Amino acid sequence: MSSAIPSPAPFDPPGVIFRAARLDDVPALVALENRSFAFDRLSRRSFTWMIRHAHRFLDVAEADGRLLGYVLVLYRRGTSLARLYSLAVEAEYRKAGIARRLLEIAEAHAEAEGCMFMRLEVHPDNRAAIALYERMGYRCCGRYEHYYEDGSAALRYERRIHSPDTPAGLRATAYYAQTTEFTCGPASLMMAMHAFGVLPRFTRHCELQLWREATTIYMTSGHGGCSPYGLALAARRRGLAVELFVSEHGPLFLDGVRDEAKKDVLRIVHEDFVAQVAALGIPVRHGSVGQQQLSEWLDQGALPIVLISTWRFNRNKAPHWVLLTGHDERFFYIHDPDLDEEDLRSVTDNMYLPIARGEFERISRFGRVRLQSVVVVRRPAGVIAA
Repeated sequence: MSSAIPSPAPFDPPGVIFRAARLDDVPALVALENRSFAFDRLSRRSFTWMIRHAHRFLDVAEADGRLLGYVLVLYRRGTSLARLYSLAVEAEYRKAGIARRLLEIAEAHAEAEGCMFMRLEVHPDNRAAIALYERMGYRCCGRYEHYYEDGSAALRYERRIHSPDTPAGLRATAYYAQTTEFTCGPASLMMAMHAFGVLPRFTRHCELQLWREATTIYMTSGHGGCSPYGLALAARRRGLAVELFVSEHGPLFLDGVRDEAKKDVLRIVHEDFVAQVAALGIPVRHGSVGQQQLSEWLDQGALPIVLISTWRFNRNKAPHWVLLTGHDERFFYIHDPDLDEEDLRSVTDNMYLPIARGEFERISRFGRVRLQSVVVVRRPAGVIAA
């Protein structure tokens, strides 16, 4: 990625230059990191990886050959979200305007990259940082207990950096990260169940039980993935109102399986799921699902569990389930249960993840047949949302 950025206007602190980080900055970056933070520090290896490989922006402030500060922003492919991962300035320069200027430069770069939102986490006791963020227009939108290595909480802040703030139709929904590579469907269903008051707390036992009920047994070359029919059955058995929308008739995901014996198993399981869905009276609609329909479901209080392709996110061709949690005129917002901690991703990066409507149209169709599938979950009568 080019480190060239548009020239944001305000003033530069006298004698300070701002430039892209280089590999020869790593020792100074590590030293500044260790002086600035008591825990959750970036290592030499992390800084080196960020400079060489990551989808990121890493800029430094320098005066007279001395590194005075840095800002690190992470991007997520296929989304309109940037994350301010870290901002540090030498203690004796913290009132010289360097932190503000680094943040302004980072926002300008994120906007040039097509991002609409910047998010960050900050320790509740870091009053100086909080004051800076609030002066810059960031708003607090969450508190997460036991976030840092020492067990302390974090506050999440967010700002819409591309255009004036507009209200988003977001439903307050707790987050659960899948604990295996194949339980995205159960994790998405658990978040919907919790929102509708039929799941008091998240447990791994529940996650795996739902997977056992909904799995198609074989998927690509690994563990089974969840069928939309299986997810609908699992939701209905727990009292939720469910509708199922699938663009294709017949067994799904056969293209991802080469072995004919495994394909036969998929067909048999699919036929059994179809029979059970019919027996429980779950409505099944075939055909495409438009964005207007998704928006209407959300406005009506439903939570759609949507099949997507993550190819544009991470070059992974496997099908993936996410929970749709809101929309506005430009974005759909999702809870993505796949928390990739190796990519320094946090829980807050996967909550209310903004996907531009054009991008959402591309990712919500899977495989060569452009499969669409949505499991629409609603609160059962007489149940009050938690």
